[in-house]
Amino acid sequence: MRIVHCFRSPVGGIFRHVRDLVEAQTAAGHQVGIVCDSTTGGAFEEEMFAALTPKLSLGLRRIAMQRHIGIGDLTSAFATWKAIKELQPDILHGHGAKGGVYARVFGSMLRVNKSRVPRLYSPHGGSLHYDADTTVGRVYFAIERMLERFTDQILFVAEYENRIYRQKIGVPRCPVRVVYNGLAPAEFEPVNAAPDAADFLYIGMMRDLKGPDLFIDALARASAMTGQSLTAAMVGAGDQKPQYTAQAAGLGLSERIVFHDPMPARRAFALARFVVAPSRAEAMPYIVLEALGAGKTVIASRVGGIPEILGPTSPALVEPDAIHIGDAMANAVNDPKALEAAMPSRGALISKFSVAAMAGAIQRAYEDATRHRRVS
Repeated sequence: MRIVHCFRSPVGGIFRHVRDLVEAQTAAGHQVGIVCDSTTGGAFEEEMFAALTPKLSLGLRRIAMQRHIGIGDLTSAFATWKAIKELQPDILHGHGAKGGVYARVFGSMLRVNKSRVPRLYSPHGGSLHYDADTTVGRVYFAIERMLERFTDQILFVAEYENRIYRQKIGVPRCPVRVVYNGLAPAEFEPVNAAPDAADFLYIGMMRDLKGPDLFIDALARASAMTGQSLTAAMVGAGDQKPQYTAQAAGLGLSERIVFHDPMPARRAFALARFVVAPSRAEAMPYIVLEALGAGKTVIASRVGGIPEILGPTSPALVEPDAIHIGDAMANAVNDPKALEAAMPSRGALISKFSVAAMAGAIQRAYEDATRHRRVS
């Protein structure tokens, strides 16, 4: 198959998911290409692209794409359409809100030229993060509903995502399936904390949705509760990063929080004893899977698909606010063995969250979509 993955932002979980698919699909003998944004990412992402590009037999096309709907979309949409048309895909797989729109609209336009390319869509949270009671949310959900008739299959990364889609948009009028994100075998090997490791690690995009501000406030709270000068490492990049460094300074934590540029997750895991995922919203975050695979003890917000990883009653799950996160961090310091015992077993993780299982399920989705192409 000639498989093209289209998405906007080459950072975070979506980029990780696509990289895993490229590896597996190339190994299976498919020809794969990527169309994505050219304005997002930094040196770390460029390293990832450099390693990935030799596997992209259909090439890498990077085009300036806006996050939100705007006049600039006209230029980027036309360039994306040209790129996809030139690639002549057998499978067009859109990831995230913007990639999902482009894949389904342009896949349908290809059909005018007699192509029967299946159009698949993986939301990865995306527009589902919006509140249904807001004007923006209602607009995005109306667009999602309209695009269902141009969709051959929706691939959710968690049962949570499937449920939220039904609540906010409606029962899907196209085929759907749930395919969990997965880890490679080497990612289930433990990563020990360095001798000079901090107490807690935040790793992710530096934006409020991911909760770095909650992490900083929670560290201050946990320090006060334990009477200890707890320390942290924060790894990531984003436009809001200066805001968080200022927040740390305002709380007197500049000497106890070290900010790092993006780095491979397994290198970051050695920087601290505990990993905290304080997100306000998620779909199925790779960072929680990666941390557990590396044998780290995790504290995570009770949002999105995270309870499907840790278990719905896990004491590692907390409400996404600084008070609950801070309390959990203090408890982790006071009784680390209790939290460690609550982590899922390595065997359970491997059976449910492997790259092989993920890639196999998505391959079957492609085959089903090819057999049962929609008329629209």
